[in-house]
Amino acid sequence: MATRLTANTKAGGCASKLSPKILDRALQSVPRVTNEKVLVGYDTADDAGVYDLTEAAGKALAIVQTVDFFTPIVDDPYTFGAIAAANALSDVYAMGGRPITALSLVVFPGKGDISELEAILKGGADKIHESGAVILGGHSISEEEIKFGYAVTGVVHPQKIWTNTRAKPGDVLVFTKRIGTGVISTALKKGLAKPHDLDASIEQMLKLNRAACEALLSLDVHACTDVTGFGLLGHAREMALASGATLEISASAVRFLPGAIEYSQMRCYSGGLHNNRDFVESCVRMAGEIPHEIQALLYDPQTSGGLLASLAESEAEQLLSRYPDGYVIGRVRERGEKPIEVTH
Repeated sequence: MATRLTANTKAGGCASKLSPKILDRALQSVPRVTNEKVLVGYDTADDAGVYDLTEAAGKALAIVQTVDFFTPIVDDPYTFGAIAAANALSDVYAMGGRPITALSLVVFPGKGDISELEAILKGGADKIHESGAVILGGHSISEEEIKFGYAVTGVVHPQKIWTNTRAKPGDVLVFTKRIGTGVISTALKKGLAKPHDLDASIEQMLKLNRAACEALLSLDVHACTDVTGFGLLGHAREMALASGATLEISASAVRFLPGAIEYSQMRCYSGGLHNNRDFVESCVRMAGEIPHEIQALLYDPQTSGGLLASLAESEAEQLLSRYPDGYVIGRVRERGEKPIEVTH
């Protein structure tokens, strides 16, 4: 019989992230330190930090650094480890970088089943190696609630970094995955998730953003972010505010995972979804005719979500021709009354 994690594992993954409202308030008290080698810090809530190593390396080179870990969102430990790795790697791809090393972060009960831990670590290692990166080590803590993830380092050319700050009016917004992993994970916790819906969600969460990143690398990407714990509208808000623009998103253009709309109608909402909506809603102008279940999904916290890229229409057409999983969900406009406008 395959090893299974306990019911403790169904805590909702990225849904357990700290409330963005609390995090935003806390960061305001942290002193800003100016350093010319910091090319991307946390001021604009970007996906990862970027530090310039050109002087030390003797050539144009910067490192991308990020960290992410969470509680299990699936029962199978190997799959959980692989999803956690894919999720952590995603932030490097969102910056246009290439992952090179990873450090594991493990929280596991001292009296837990060692075979579960072995499976988690193997799943994560296989996914890290799939990306081309290597694991250098890590850190572990003994605690009852299982958590797992990675600190990932990547490399990028200092003049070719993608950030969330340069979306331009007239740009097209392209997204590369479907929405709904949060409500499906919550449906699993409640014993409501259908096997084929869960399988589709897991398949997407296991998919690296590597191919999407590589398809974008030869194009003029104005802004990019990955959509994870703060949901589509949460990460779109960060891009809009950092770029001084309004992002117009068509709800009918957004693609959802199988079962996601049904589970949203059943209100399989995590605490993370409610936190996201509470924080972001004041920045959103929502068309009144959009059904409540679709509105909720736009705030749904995602695990190992897709890349949201802002680029000129001609560049977007090239992307879609080489990466058919991508699709247009909206446009960038001059800053209006709200940073985000959701149309039908």
